[in-house]
Amino acid sequence: MHRLTMLHPIDPRGSKVGGIETHVRLMFERHPPDFSVLLVGVDERGDLELGKVVKLPVGDQTIDFLPVVHIPDKEIHGAAKKLWQSVTLRFALGALRYLPTVRREGAAAQATTELQRFEFAPIGRMLGRPVVQLVHGEGSRKDQMDSLIKRFWYINAVNERIALRLASRIVCVNQNIIERFKKVMPQLVAKSELLTVSVDMDRFALAPFPEGDVFRVVFAGRLDAFKDPSLMFETMRRLHEARGGRFEFHYIGTSDPHRFAEFPAIEPFTIRHGFQNSKGVAAIMRQCHSGVLTSFFEGMPCYLLESLSTGRPVGAIRLPQFDPLIIDGESGFLVERPADPVASAEAMTAGFLKLWDEIQSGRLDPAAIRAKAIPYSTKVQMPKLFERHRQLAAAVARA
Repeated sequence: MHRLTMLHPIDPRGSKVGGIETHVRLMFERHPPDFSVLLVGVDERGDLELGKVVKLPVGDQTIDFLPVVHIPDKEIHGAAKKLWQSVTLRFALGALRYLPTVRREGAAAQATTELQRFEFAPIGRMLGRPVVQLVHGEGSRKDQMDSLIKRFWYINAVNERIALRLASRIVCVNQNIIERFKKVMPQLVAKSELLTVSVDMDRFALAPFPEGDVFRVVFAGRLDAFKDPSLMFETMRRLHEARGGRFEFHYIGTSDPHRFAEFPAIEPFTIRHGFQNSKGVAAIMRQCHSGVLTSFFEGMPCYLLESLSTGRPVGAIRLPQFDPLIIDGESGFLVERPADPVASAEAMTAGFLKLWDEIQSGRLDPAAIRAKAIPYSTKVQMPKLFERHRQLAAAVARA
């Protein structure tokens, strides 16, 4: 039996959402029969004893959950403004406190560790097993973001270099990350590979477009600054105006949109669904016509893959990794980001109005849209990642 230890500040019973969290959940929900999973995480409810393993059912599987810090649900969702409020720091300190327990519970003849965050790399290496480091993002210091990474970018840069050097294998969610390595850290390329996040195509099943004359656009995720909610909201306002009120914006997530000046104008026709598990997200997507992405940077958004899997096109500000997935006239549209925010909103609005016409005229086929997501399905991709863990453990056993 292969023992996989995952260190990530998540409570598998909780409501933290995001692309990384979706990947972590899929890993422990879909692990193969020859794997057992130890998730070192966070207790959001405050009802578990820290440093003590509990068995938790997750979907059709059971995992061992080792909480190392209590962090209430309300503190999990927002970006920390001060260093001592950081969920990442508090989790890391908790993992260090219970490091002997983590080592003992994760021990096996065949064992590996998987990390999603650079900050935990030294802890992962202290466990004494091969480490698979996933690299989910490609933001830079100049990009807009809410987290403390913006203020302490130099620390993040140092953490990245340490983590990548300590990793036994580096898995990058888009090709841009590997291209950056070639330029600034070429010595890492040999142990790096491309493997995006995956989508559960059984859960995000194909559905026909909803009937009626109300155009519904949906977004799921946190409203971080790098997602450019201001542009998203202004585009929604223009669409509502252009369609004479026959428009709805659906937001799935726990962020407070009121901190953006553009939100009050769209609040009357915005349906806020709050936290939803993947089943709930899938149900809402089936009742909408399209997704939207306005981010300055991304890794590979799970939300994008989930939208396509459901048969829903996506309108987006172009990022290179979107090119194979979002194709004009087939699965949505891409807009190059103009320097002027007004021009961006105008271009996005025009794209969505054209998209609505394509949906209504039957020129877009949900099944053809869904086909774009097949190479990214859990059935295609996740076996590759689990096999990488097997290979690393086997190499250690042979040494």
